[in-house]
Amino acid sequence: MKKRFMTHALGMVAASALVFTGGIAQAKDSITIAVPSFLTGGAAGPFGIPAMNGAKMVADAINKGTLPAPYNTKGFGGASATLIELDEGGGATKQVAEYRNLVEKRNVDAIVGYISSGNCQALAPIAEELKQFTIFATCGTPRIFEEAPRKYVFRTMGHATSDNVAAAMYVKEKFPDMKGYTGINQNYAWGQDSWRDFDLTLKQIMPNSKASEKTQFPKIFAGQYGSEISAMSLDKADLIHTSFWGGDLEAFIFQGAARGLFKKKIGVMTVGGTAAYRLGKKLPDGLVLGARGPYGILVKDRKSVLNQWFVNTYKNIYGIYPSGPAYQYGQAILAAKIAYDKAGSDASNEQLADALRGITFESFSTTIEMKLGGGHQAATENGYGITKYDSDEGENVVTDVKFYPASCVLPPDGIDSVDWINGGMKGAKC
Repeated sequence: MKKRFMTHALGMVAASALVFTGGIAQAKDSITIAVPSFLTGGAAGPFGIPAMNGAKMVADAINKGTLPAPYNTKGFGGASATLIELDEGGGATKQVAEYRNLVEKRNVDAIVGYISSGNCQALAPIAEELKQFTIFATCGTPRIFEEAPRKYVFRTMGHATSDNVAAAMYVKEKFPDMKGYTGINQNYAWGQDSWRDFDLTLKQIMPNSKASEKTQFPKIFAGQYGSEISAMSLDKADLIHTSFWGGDLEAFIFQGAARGLFKKKIGVMTVGGTAAYRLGKKLPDGLVLGARGPYGILVKDRKSVLNQWFVNTYKNIYGIYPSGPAYQYGQAILAAKIAYDKAGSDASNEQLADALRGITFESFSTTIEMKLGGGHQAATENGYGITKYDSDEGENVVTDVKFYPASCVLPPDGIDSVDWINGGMKGAKC
């Protein structure tokens, strides 16, 4: 009797193990990826919609298996992805609530996106709490990985320190006689961090230049900058720094150009690349233009197979060249494919994080090294150029382009950006 019971029990265990093993081995046919971006409001047209377009275009090609090699295998670990398009507007409190809903009620497999630094700063600890695999596509504040270690959160592009150290270095090279500078930046994490890093870097590399006491921090999406432009016009500073983006950037360019601001002052725009294709002749010549890395008008290797596919496909679908946000969201979706291809379509959040952590991969515009933030933060080169309208081609171009390697404009892993800059940027390899 005892022997028969043990045999029966062992059979049940074996059968259970077989079912369990079969469940683990079975791959998913489909996954769901939530993609938040600004789809309404002033940030939508210049930034959020191109970003979403880039994500959709790349996801569609992955589902069909039509990306160039080495990404020409179909699907995300073989699974087809459905994108949930979400509006990032409404502020951090709304986004936190929506994020919880995505994870706890809608059971999404991955979350890829976000533009606003304020939103990302609020969401990073929530993602860790919920243990949800999340790729931030764009948001730039360095605080995401400097304030706390992350296990489930990644960012597949460089952060604001890179943008502003590179801008300061470019200013030193091109305008060595610059004596004073001021700035206008949005009054939240992104604008504050951008101005801080630009100012601190110039204090290190151009100590004879002086920051204005009248730097401007208007509210994000304010849209009207008459009083700020008046103050900057009267300021003795030679140069104006701004990290404005989206509708704020375009409004500032239009309003400043109408009052001759950029004829009086050197304009340095760290996210100016998003305006290059949209504004045409309305973009003033002579601006120092960045694109938050080698994206859009500042792509370094335009002849690579991946970049030619990206540009040609985007232009055929949307009728315009892809700007920085399209590249940034496209490469974040590509990173999700790489993680799923390595870990499998049935992978857990932990397995997906392990698959993406610390890797190096070729994207549409450059090589991405996930080597900062414990392998969660990307490092890439960063470049600047000077705007000029090419009347023969009927489009804006950038001249005097200079790229700075990641090792030159980003601190080593584990080093806080402010400490690194204030310490003389030790270890920088330029």
